[in-house]
Amino acid sequence: MFDIESLVRPNIRNLVPYSSARDEFHGEAKVFLDANENSLGSPLLTWRNRYPDPHQSALKARISEVKGVAAEHIFLGNGSDEAIDILYRAFCEPGLHNVVVCPPTYGMYEVSAAINGVAVRKVPLTAGFGLDMEALEDAVDADTRIVWLCSPNNPTGNSLDRTDVETVLNNFEGLVVVDEAYINFSRQRSLLTELTEYPNLVVVQTLSKAWGLASLRIGMAFASAAVIEVMNRIKPPYNINGASQELALQALEEVGQVNDMIRILVSERERLADALHAHPAVLHVFPSDANFLLVRVPHARALYGHFLDHGIVVRDRSSQPGCADCLRITVGTPAENEALLKALDAWKV
Repeated sequence: MFDIESLVRPNIRNLVPYSSARDEFHGEAKVFLDANENSLGSPLLTWRNRYPDPHQSALKARISEVKGVAAEHIFLGNGSDEAIDILYRAFCEPGLHNVVVCPPTYGMYEVSAAINGVAVRKVPLTAGFGLDMEALEDAVDADTRIVWLCSPNNPTGNSLDRTDVETVLNNFEGLVVVDEAYINFSRQRSLLTELTEYPNLVVVQTLSKAWGLASLRIGMAFASAAVIEVMNRIKPPYNINGASQELALQALEEVGQVNDMIRILVSERERLADALHAHPAVLHVFPSDANFLLVRVPHARALYGHFLDHGIVVRDRSSQPGCADCLRITVGTPAENEALLKALDAWKV
């Protein structure tokens, strides 16, 4: 039985969160003399001298419409990394609790654990990059607070089996965080539809990938109202700046354009995968539900350097479990993909 009160760290449970000036004000006003802002304005734009909405109410309302999730189930962070960090600080006691990660996967789960003094138990994915359910069960104990799952997974690109993920949700009494940063490029549907079924489920998404807003640093976590309330208790009062909120609101009005971009990128992903698969210098192209491809080649580090010589930057993932001699290649524009293939043609093993 999932019991959030037993999972929250005592110091967080007893925390009285910081109350900003904008937290204490509700309603309409013309004169704001409450937050010690520069009343004369800014050399850039006059409105930027004011602190942003600490609750991101307008942005959450629009995300609620787009995602079909009520605003009280939404947390917004300065990138998904802030949501990851806050989950550690809320639910994991340093030096006592542990979490489970399934490498190869997104590295910030482990980095954030180290920063917060939380032990990490690694359960490598299978040879086919699926969950090792037996090993996962063996790794969990009474002090395990979070299981981190990335689907579609980074750097492998594949989606995890939905039945396996639901099995973990049904049998683990801590939080199961499913990172769906690349879900818009996937053939599988999001687990957002299951939030009401699983009180221990946290779904992490982002505006950085499909929405093309990486520099705005807006990550989203979706969970039960109880989990979101704990996360909001910890976050800094103005963690999403005003410019990012305004620009994200504008972008979220362009759903049709974003869907068109997703279709183009998926089409380019398939075209690039076919071209790489047919290339004599490529050993294997792994199936992908993301906007990148994991590609196995002879002498990956040498090919990485060759691409650099041609002004092309890819990611060498050879050091990751199960990814020997693998490069992770983001799907670029048609012209960028052609440049990569041309550079590959010029490579001599």
